Order: sequence, then C-alpha cells, then structure tokens
Amino acid sequence: MNRLHQHAPISRSALAEMTGLNKTTVSSLVQELITHQFVREVGLNTTGAGRPAMLLEFNPNAGCIISAEIEVGFISVICANFTTEIIWRSKEVTAPGADYQEVLQQLFELLNQAVAAAQSAGIPVLGLALGVPGLVDRDTDTLLFGPNLRWENVPLGAILRRQFNLPIFVDNNANMAALGEFYFGAAQHYNDIVYISIGVGIGGGIIQGGQLLTGVTGFAGEVGHMTVLPDGELCNCGNRGCWETLVSNRALLKRIQAQLSKGRPSLLTKIVNGSSDTLNLADIQQAARANDALTLEILQEIGCYLGVGVASLVNNFNPELVVLGGINESLGEVLLPALKTELYRRALRWNTEATQVVLAQHGSDACVIGGMALIYQAILAQPSIITTT
Repeated sequence: MNRLHQHAPISRSALAEMTGLNKTTVSSLVQELITHQFVREVGLNTTGAGRPAMLLEFNPNAGCIISAEIEVGFISVICANFTTEIIWRSKEVTAPGADYQEVLQQLFELLNQAVAAAQSAGIPVLGLALGVPGLVDRDTDTLLFGPNLRWENVPLGAILRRQFNLPIFVDNNANMAALGEFYFGAAQHYNDIVYISIGVGIGGGIIQGGQLLTGVTGFAGEVGHMTVLPDGELCNCGNRGCWETLVSNRALLKRIQAQLSKGRPSLLTKIVNGSSDTLNLADIQQAARANDALTLEILQEIGCYLGVGVASLVNNFNPELVVLGGINESLGEVLLPALKTELYRRALRWNTEATQVVLAQHGSDACVIGGMALIYQAILAQPSIITTT
C-alpha cells in the first residue's frame, strides 16, 4: 500500500519488483485490496515492449479517514479521502486550563462536522484516529498521563466509541506525527528515523526498520523528559531539568520575556505594544523575519540545546534521518544551523556522517496526517477489520 501510494499508477509486476515479493503473492494481496475496494484497476500500460500491464491506484472513494489532535491550546481535525486528499478541516482554540470533559465536547462537535463532510461527499468513514500529548496505553486507548494537559487516566477510546460507531485509534501525538512523515512526508524512503515534535512540550517518535518503536510498556519516545540539567527548572512531569524545559515553545517564550523584562532592546517591544505577557509565536516569527537581534540570539540558544539532545538521540539510535516538526518553517530554518553545529560537535562522527536533519514536510499538521497512517497500517495488516460506516 505504501508503494502504491508513492508510485501509482503502477502494475502488479512493478510492485513485485519494488517489494521483493513474488508475483503470485503480490497478485493475491492486490486482489484482497480490490475486493475491499481500497485499490482499483485504471487501464493498461501500453508503453514500451512486451505485454500491456494493468495499472493500479488507490480508490479515492474507498472511504474517508478522520484524524484529530488535541494539544495544549487547540484541537485540529481533518477528514481525508483514501488518496489522502483533505476534503474538510478545522482547527479551534481551546480555553486555557479547560478540563477534559469540556475539551472533548468541543472535539465531538468538530468530529461530527467531519463525519457530515464525508457523508456529503458520499464516502464512507473507515476510522477515526486521535493523537494526544502524553503516555497512552495503546491496549485500552487510555491517556494515562498528559503532563502539559494536566490530564490523568482519561479513557479516550471508550469515550469516543460511545459517541461514534467507528474503528477508533488513539496514540501519542508524536508517534502519530512520526508515522505521518514516514508514510506521507519528509521521511518517505527512510527506515530508521527519529522524529522530534516541538510544541508546548517536546515529543518524540522513533521508527526503526520501518516500524514504530513502542518499548515494553508502549511509552518509548518520551524524549522531552530526558534530563539535561540535573538541577534545572521543574518540569510538568515532576522531574527537574527535562529537555523540554529548555527547548519547547514555552521555554522560548519564557526566555524572550525574561530578556524583555530586563529592558533588552528588541522589535518585539513594539510588536507587543510594551506588554510581553501577550507575546506569542506569531510575534516571534515576525521579529525573526525582520532579523531582530534579540530574537535571533534566543533562537540560537534554543537551537544549541536542541542540538545537545539530538546528539544524544543520534548516538543512541543511529538514525538515517532526524525530522524536526511541530514548528513554523521560518523558525525551523533559524533553529537548524545552531542545532546542526551542536550535533556535529557532540555526537560521534561515524553516526553523524550517516544522519541527515530536516524539517518536517507537514509541520504542525504531521500528527493529523499521521492519523491517516495509523488507519492505513490497520488496513494493511488486515483489510477485513475495517468496516465502512
């Protein structure tokens, strides 16, 4: 299915050559996908010598996938057809400090709109995926601990199943984002990847040998809670000196606000009309584009601390690719040089020679794009488990 997505229209024989599977196996797998209407034949390839081959592609009307993300301060929802074309989307701000019942009610309203969009297009819904920041028990679809949301033991899967008669998938948002970039973004054609998501906190997703690394309890990839400064700032997880206290969006805002309060000259003072309490990422992006010295200085500091953590991850996992996501592209372009400098200074040369560092193709959308990948994986493993609604 991944090869089909990347190379369609494509013949069975070409799929066999690409995957290394024999032609009989490929024909059997393709027939199963055709039976479930996920794949369709679109005519003969009459170019070149030899017998014309029947070409295959995904059937866009096979079904819709609804994918959502809950983060601190917002909910994002998309509805996409089976060729990953987004047919409806919405992103809404959530109230600061809202409890999970309030946020989930807001989510339900958006999900109902997404289902209605699929129905208006005349396409059945194949499944619903939700990404959340924190420790997710993937067996029960329960958010055990979301330190930045301040939620504990929320049975998200059970709650969603009471509201929607659909296959439900719940996972950590960075894991979903890693899958999104692996299937549909910057990490296509790579098998060993470290994905890092920068938001209110720091999340991570590790893909090894083309498979998501989950760990014995399913919580692998919590890179934001690596201890970088043993006696550093208190983190929402309860530990001190976690990586996310140094490099998250929250850390960026706090560093700049601290400097503005000391009277450091900056274009930001004008942008926020002298009130640094209202400072946001859009303000910082504007100042960075204008080459504001203070903004660039703090971004470089953040980039250096990012490089310190990435060096440890590269030494531990020896990936082909490190993908930096969850951030605006313009800020990412500022962070990358300092990150790479620190990475090459600290990581083993033999590791860094094999590792590239890039920005996520889908930016802050990587998680919701990854929800489509979660459902694709379920279909790939067993197409018959997905029933249309």
